[in-house]
Amino acid sequence: MNRFQAVVATVTTVSALCAPWAAQAQATAPDMVLARNLAATCANCHGTNGNARGDMKPLAGLAADKLIAMMADYRAGNQPATIMHQIVKGYTEEQIKLIAAHFAAQKPAK
Repeated sequence: MNRFQAVVATVTTVSALCAPWAAQAQATAPDMVLARNLAATCANCHGTNGNARGDMKPLAGLAADKLIAMMADYRAGNQPATIMHQIVKGYTEEQIKLIAAHFAAQKPAK
């Protein structure tokens, strides 16, 4: 099991324990490709594989549950944003889990 699959398995387990109605995501090859493609849409602001430059928040290596919570805060309007509060509304909960698992599996730039 690679790091991405381990993170997805952990996120899925936590989701299942916290919310029994949560869909069980399986870390299949199509899921990993979809996760990478969804996360690529974040590159304009957060850099390739979440390794941001400048003042933008890097996402690489952040815990998936933290990223999911951050996205929920943006969606609910609890986190100030210039554009993230709108962007996050375009993703389903499952897509957010995939994006979070992808970034959690990335190595932060040194």
